[in-house]
Amino acid sequence: MMLDYDNQEQNRRPFWLRALWKVTKTASVVLILSFVIREFMFTNYIVYGQSMMPTIQDGERIIVDKIGYEIAEPERFDLIIFHADEESDYIKRIIGLPGDELYYESDTLYVNGTEVEEEFLEEPRSEASADGFTDDFTLQDLTDEQTVPEDHVFVLGDNRQNSIDSRQIGFVQQEEIVGRANLTFWPPQNIRFIK
Repeated sequence: MMLDYDNQEQNRRPFWLRALWKVTKTASVVLILSFVIREFMFTNYIVYGQSMMPTIQDGERIIVDKIGYEIAEPERFDLIIFHADEESDYIKRIIGLPGDELYYESDTLYVNGTEVEEEFLEEPRSEASADGFTDDFTLQDLTDEQTVPEDHVFVLGDNRQNSIDSRQIGFVQQEEIVGRANLTFWPPQNIRFIK
């Protein structure tokens, strides 16, 4: 009997009030889920500048995975978003991991004394001048450190000749990493997973 009374009471409310209540509940759930997903799982960024060309073009929008590094460590060649300072976030590629000794010689990356292939640079290297694409350097020349410190990474832009990266700003603390760039979604003709 109690259920019948509740149903009768509910049916006495005006239709618009019942509809408004349903819309409010649905909108609240959607907003809360959106906030949780954006704040803790994924976010999007607009890339400004040419430092990651040709991998990512100026003006492209990307999806960033914010939870991946909560369960796994960054890997060499991941594309990451990090807080460069209080106003700016950068997107760069991880070249050096904690404990790595690295240097460039004759446009070739050496990590811990072993040559490491950078396949993502094949196209821009083929278009570069005869002087090479990445200038020679050692970690010690740039940072006074022999190896990448613990809880830090060394990053470079894919457009080596037009990038502000660890060669100028130094190592990136892992706690400053927002997440890993996974996907470009705008403009629509450029939708793709990022390598």
